[in-house]
Amino acid sequence: MNASPPPPGRQIPVIVLAGFLGSGKTTLLNHLLRHRAGNRIGVIVNDFGSIEIDAMTVSGQVGSAVSLGGGCLCCAVDVSELDTYLETLTRPAARLDVIVIEASGLAEPQELVRMILASDNPHVLYGGLIEVVDAAEFEATREHHPEIVRHLAVADLVVLNKTDRAGKKERELIREAVAATGSVAAVVPATYGRIDPELLFDPALRPDGEEKARQLTFEDLYLEERAHEASEEHGEHLHTAYESVDFTSDVPMDPRRLMEFLDSRPEGLYRIKGYADFGPGDTDNAYVVHAVGRFLRFAPRSWTRGEPRLTRLVLIGSGIDAQALRKELEGCTAPEPQRETPQDAAHERAMWGVLRYVQQPGDDA
Repeated sequence: MNASPPPPGRQIPVIVLAGFLGSGKTTLLNHLLRHRAGNRIGVIVNDFGSIEIDAMTVSGQVGSAVSLGGGCLCCAVDVSELDTYLETLTRPAARLDVIVIEASGLAEPQELVRMILASDNPHVLYGGLIEVVDAAEFEATREHHPEIVRHLAVADLVVLNKTDRAGKKERELIREAVAATGSVAAVVPATYGRIDPELLFDPALRPDGEEKARQLTFEDLYLEERAHEASEEHGEHLHTAYESVDFTSDVPMDPRRLMEFLDSRPEGLYRIKGYADFGPGDTDNAYVVHAVGRFLRFAPRSWTRGEPRLTRLVLIGSGIDAQALRKELEGCTAPEPQRETPQDAAHERAMWGVLRYVQQPGDDA
């Protein structure tokens, strides 16, 4: 069955996958392509060597697009051509849910992030910078590539790969190195690049009509069995590396309190996704929330007919305190007198903090 094109105005997250040579970026990417949870993935490869993606090789084919099957695409491009290929991959006919850029092992990932944030393409949204680190060879990598410290400082998610070959001491060393940069990035362990795809793209909050119940396919069963075998073989389940927190409230949120929470996100909180209700003064709009690492964006959308006026958020991270986060969010609800009354001047001023993060036409992404 053919998938329907993305709805008009929908923005596709663009994720940068970085890491030095041998860290396991391509292995992780292959894992995501095999366990994509029904998502259609576009892949941009910023590398001129021969790499294998899902048993297909792209050998310096700059300017070419390769189908990976299952609706996934791959392009090998020069950085200067990034906008051109983002334009190609975000066309409605491609029907992609997420785009992953695999940076060259010697690339400066923050440059790719800067290009995404400055892109004029209205169909893309920054989806985060993932830095893959070889946990067993971290000291050697830092000695040969001291710039890894700079990479860790700007990462939104750090994947400690090859932890089966590294002891507790080595893993703690890397966590300390990440913390020493001032970063509050989530740090998750992995072997063979196996991280849970829901860290990067989850269907929990797709707009109504996009997620439909369907019969389990043989592919689903096969992948489920493979994932089970992998977890048994390596003694852990993929989802144990992170926590997911759901928050729902039928009480409107206070914009000032919610912004204080979002501006002081705790260490290890990687993603926040959902939508917020700011009360009876904003009768026409829910505000879609998209946060990854330090990046934050709100987007107003109309409530659909009969849709309950709720705030619904999903928070994903590693080492986070679910109970404390829920308590903090409960403290962000509007005070009793504001819950039923139309907005006043004070409420409008409080909304300025939210509106600062609403993209206006002509703004950088």
